[in-house]
Parts: sequence; structure tokens; C-alpha cells
Amino acid sequence: MPRILDRKDPSAFKTLPLHVEASTDALSYQSLGRPLNFSQMLERRRPVQVNDSRRFAVELANLGVSVRLTLGLQGRDYWLVVRQRRHDRGDTVLKLISGYVPAHELNLPLLTAIQEVAEECLIETPEGWLAGRFGDTWLPTPYQKTLHYRQANHFRLSPLSGAARPVRTGSLTLLERPQAYVHLPTASLQLVYDLRLELPRDSRHVSLFHVDETLQDGELVACLQRRRPDIYLLPLAQGKPTGELLTLLKGELKPASTRGVWLSESFAEADGWLVREERVRWKDWLANNCAAKACSSRKAC
Repeated sequence: MPRILDRKDPSAFKTLPLHVEASTDALSYQSLGRPLNFSQMLERRRPVQVNDSRRFAVELANLGVSVRLTLGLQGRDYWLVVRQRRHDRGDTVLKLISGYVPAHELNLPLLTAIQEVAEECLIETPEGWLAGRFGDTWLPTPYQKTLHYRQANHFRLSPLSGAARPVRTGSLTLLERPQAYVHLPTASLQLVYDLRLELPRDSRHVSLFHVDETLQDGELVACLQRRRPDIYLLPLAQGKPTGELLTLLKGELKPASTRGVWLSESFAEADGWLVREERVRWKDWLANNCAAKACSSRKAC
């Protein structure tokens, strides 16, 4: 049975629409107009058209962040993805950890990104749940009222190499150099941060769980479902996926089925600054990105 970890009032969320300008070398965004609540933001997330994928100016509904999280485990690297049912799009996909950026963090989207890691990616050990740090900054422990977080040890987040083209908010360049794309079907700007997650050295029998918020009776409810961890590992070889999909429960890696799996638009091919797809088939994405392709072996894909 799902365990309720937290409840929120969705009316407390406010964001701002954006004015975005892009050139071949850089992209900049700034807030536009009046604050929007969650429902107003969703209403604005309608398809937009852009003629030139490398040079344009456009008004968008919101700013979102995603985290391409690389986990080092037992001498090997893995990307973490989570399963999410997207009610606004009527589908279920595997996606990066992600969230909407509230109005007060539009100039600090990295803060939203690391908070999303703390909220969506739960790491359990036999001694309790792990809190985290990004550099000298402690991540929040959003479920401390219902879960026992360990005091002695924590996981660490650190930035990996950023994108080549800078992203600016007003006149300020985002130092962490996230990748940016405009998603045309939802009229949104998405920033993708590459971060690495390192577990404590003494971590044993680790389990990973995804916590997602759903709207229930007018409240955003965060639930933990042990029977459906909904967080997956993509093993990497030389930085590319091998074609496998795994779960991690009590320190044991177990294969998961990839039949009928779709990935979110962040895995789709970009055209300049633009992404036009809503989602991409697992097998189609692997056909272009699987490590086995470089070895002339398609068995894993």
C-alpha cells in the first residue's frame, strides 16, 4: 500500500512566463508578465511554432529543469531515470528527474534542480535514508517528518562538464552551463543539468525509490510505493547506454523489461535549440545511442 510522505497546496506554486531569445551562440531568457499559478501555467503549455531553429525570439509558458544524474556504483556508471505518468499528455514515460521552476528561483534554476533530486530520488540503506549535499550546500530533507534520515553519512552531488553554448538569465550567465532546449509542443524552456551522485563508501544493500506527486482531492500528494520503485538505472559503457534497464533493491541489480517503453522528449534529437517530439521509443533512441552500436553488436539493443 502506498505510504503518504507529504501533502502540498498546489495554489502555493507560482511561476512566470518567459521571453526567450536565441542565436547560434547563446540563449537568454527573462520573465514576462504576471505570475501564474499551476493551472494557468498548464493552460499556456500549448504548441508554438518557430521558423528558424537557431535564431528566434518567442514567448513561452514556463521554465523547467531536468537532471541527467550519473550514479557511480561498484566501479561502473549509470544514468538514473524515473517512470512518470503524465496526465497532461496522456502517456507514461521514463524521464530524467525534473520539475517546474517557481518564480522566485527563475534566476537560480540549479537550486530547483537539486531540490528535485532530494524530492524525487530516495536512497535507502539498512540504517536509514540518505540526505545529500551539493558542494557546501545541504539538500533539503523534504520527508523528515515521516522518514528517518541518517545523520552520519550522506550522498554527494557534483557538476559534470557543462554544455558548450551559454545560457543567460537577463545579463547573468548560468555558470553551471546547463544544456537548453525549447520544447515546442508544450511551449516551455527546459534546462538540463549534468550531475554526478556519489554514495558514501560504507553504503551497503542500497535501494532506490522514486517519489512523485499526484493531484488528489485538490492536494499534491507525495507517495512512496515499495512495490513499484519506479526508478531505473541505465548502465553506461564509454559514456553510452548498453541497452539494459535495471532496478536497485537491497544492493542487488535486477533487469527490468524494456518492452513498450517510451522515453520523454529530453531523449529526442534536438534541431538547433528546438525539440519537436513529445516522446521517443526506447528502441529508436537506442538505435542511435546504444554503446553496442559502436561495437557492431546489436544484441543488447
